[in-house]
Amino acid sequence: MNLFLNKVLCVFAISCCLSAHSQILRKRTTLLMGGRFDISIVAKDSLTAEQNINEVITEITRIENLISDWKPDSQVSQVNQNAGVKPIKVDREVFELTQRAIKFSEITNGSFDVSFAAMDRIWKFDGSMTEMPSAEAIKKSVEKVGYKNIILDSVESTIFLKLKGMKIGFGALGEGYATDKCRAMMIAKGIQAGIINGSGDMSIWGKQPNGQPWKIGITNPFKPEKVLAVVPLNQGAVTTSGSYEKFVVFNGKRYSHIINPATGYPATGLCSVTVFGPNAETANGLSTSLMVLGQKEGLLLLQKFPEYSCVMITDNGKVIKSKNFAYKL
Repeated sequence: MNLFLNKVLCVFAISCCLSAHSQILRKRTTLLMGGRFDISIVAKDSLTAEQNINEVITEITRIENLISDWKPDSQVSQVNQNAGVKPIKVDREVFELTQRAIKFSEITNGSFDVSFAAMDRIWKFDGSMTEMPSAEAIKKSVEKVGYKNIILDSVESTIFLKLKGMKIGFGALGEGYATDKCRAMMIAKGIQAGIINGSGDMSIWGKQPNGQPWKIGITNPFKPEKVLAVVPLNQGAVTTSGSYEKFVVFNGKRYSHIINPATGYPATGLCSVTVFGPNAETANGLSTSLMVLGQKEGLLLLQKFPEYSCVMITDNGKVIKSKNFAYKL
């Protein structure tokens, strides 16, 4: 998975499996969209819960087959394969997701960029790097990155990448989008509670079988066995981006595996960002962008999204929360 989008799971759900109010909880873990999905459904009986878990998996698989740039026959891959050649007609769902991603790229001034998939992987976080890449190599690594070179035709529902070698990718939004879609599908079917967790990007609704809110724990990246805070939620989304397992240090400075797509340089200063809000797709984009922007600029960006709050953990272990974060740490 691309360095820019590879997220570290440091949010986990603490749930109660007790049966009450004629409701039961069923869980399943599977691999989808290049990562781990944990699906928890509360229903009136085991059969109903398991059937709905199957439907969630089917829906995520459908989305993966549309937007995954590592699947050569997906619509997004067809767009990438025809970069600099011709526009490609895509389903309205893919078009609108791309439209939202470009809007988010604009709001963040390129700190998030849906065309990051074209970035050259010159940074290595497997222990093999002994020196920083040259400034010239870093600049060259992002020369095909640039959301302004994506041309959308709303009438024809086409996407055109102006430069040969350009690529778009939804690794930094896709899991959140999928979990939101599945939550909406389950609510429409009358499933009153559950959690869809895609590699740390969670969509949550309803209550546990015992009537209590879901309890979402934020782990301390420097002490993974300890919980930094437990947040009760009945409805909403939680996403985490982090770099505390993949990084390099040069001249005493820590460089994250999350790369700024506008500059080609790794993010510095933060090792974890957890975002809370109503929508996992937006929270997903925000958590990645905040990692890139850092504490000061990240908190300024978050002010544009008043329904969202965050907890940041710096490279030296300091915990910072946005002013609208409503829970005690």
